[in-house]
Order: sequence, then structure tokens, then C-alpha cells
Amino acid sequence: MIQLKTEEEIEIMRTPCAIVSDVHKLLMPQVKPGTRVSDLDAMAEDFIRANGGLPAFKGYRSGSSAIPPFPATLCVSIDDEVVHGIPSDRILQEGEIISIDVGVEKDGFFGDGAITLAVGAVDPEKVRLMRVTRESLFRGIDQALPGNHLGDVSAAVQEHVEANGFSVVRDLVGHGIGKNLHEEPAVPNFGKAGTGPVLKAGMTLAIEPMVNYGTHRVRIAANGWTVLTRDGAPSAHFEHTVYIAKDGPQLLTYHFER
Repeated sequence: MIQLKTEEEIEIMRTPCAIVSDVHKLLMPQVKPGTRVSDLDAMAEDFIRANGGLPAFKGYRSGSSAIPPFPATLCVSIDDEVVHGIPSDRILQEGEIISIDVGVEKDGFFGDGAITLAVGAVDPEKVRLMRVTRESLFRGIDQALPGNHLGDVSAAVQEHVEANGFSVVRDLVGHGIGKNLHEEPAVPNFGKAGTGPVLKAGMTLAIEPMVNYGTHRVRIAANGWTVLTRDGAPSAHFEHTVYIAKDGPQLLTYHFER
């Protein structure tokens, strides 16, 4: 069941979403060759807790008892890692691209956001991949209007990605968000306009295109969490938590804009 938020609940949500945004702003200058990924994770956790929040991903369970809980504050995914990369002592290298996904809980509500950044100078095609992924997110957000269908959001993302020669991941989707990190509805990055649930004022969505340079097919790493491209090509990921207000979509996270 899709949960509609009151204006009072939206005001509460703004705080964890603001912390998400501030974490990204804190980490952006640290994304450079020579940085240890685990250091980014430690900085993020310290900042979240210092601001009264809780890391939403740390200890999160996948639903399978065979897979250990997620062990970190951030999902840090590099090059062919699509999402759910586990921070380690890996050192960032010139030419890589890195997705930083962070979730925060505060006062019973959640915020979620992701950004992909270049590590130093990167290949122009990686730059184009990041640009198109980011653009596709805003194409989707533009369709998050009361009275539209969820498929309008999905189709807008897919059409922009595929028009530029890239592919959207089919095995992973965005989601509703609020009192839980993951709520109804699922928000695919592919679909047909005019289909799916009708969007209503009060809905809050985590819209998050995951876009691969090559095939849309993915595989799961041995750790049970990290999703990688099947062909080893790079992937990009951008995400905003979006509130559907009566007059249109509002960004609750604001770590990057158009």
C-alpha cells in the first residue's frame, strides 16, 4: 500500500534528507586519487551521528538469511559496480567513476540519495555516461506530477538513456520512502507511459536511474551485496528523494541540481 505523507510528515522528512545532502557535499572534495574508500565511509558515519541521525544502510538485511547484514554506512560502487559496493581499504585511482549512495534515518523518517563522481580526469565516454544518467533522473522527476502515472516517470528515464545509446538496469528499481527506507511503490527506470499507479500529492519517491554503458544485464558478487555489470563496462547511479506536492515535484535531497 502506498503511504501518503502529511505536510507535517514532509517537514520531518526534510531533516534526514538534508543530512543525506550534506554528507554528499562533505565527501565530494575527498573523491580524488589516493583516497581510501573506508575513510569516506568513516567520515559519513561520523557526520550522520553527529547530526542526530542513524546510518540507514548499516545493518540492513537483504531478506535472505544467508547474506550478512550490510556492514557499512555508504554504498560505494566503482566503475563496473552498479550499486551496493561495500567500502574497503581500496584506494581510488585516476580515471575511475564512483557512486556514493547514502541513507539516513532521523525522527522516524528516512532520506536516500546517490551521486556519481569522477576520480580525477576520466574518459569522455564515462563523463557522457554520468551526464546522461543525471539528465535521465530529472526527466523522470519532471513527470512526477499529481495525476500522471508512475509509468510516465519510468518511460521518461528509459527513453533518454536509450536515445543516448546506454541501457537501464532491469533487476533493480527505485522505491517509495518515508517511515521505511523501502516502501511501495517500486519505481522502475523502464516502462510504458500511461501505465502503473496514478501519482498523488503526498507521495514520496526515491527515483534512482542505474545506467550501464553496455548491456543492462548484471551479476551479484560473492559478498551477496555488490551488483556488477555482466560485461564489465562502467555504470552510473544518481538518486533523489522526491516529494510530490500539489503543484509538482520537490527535491527533499538537494546535493545536486540540474
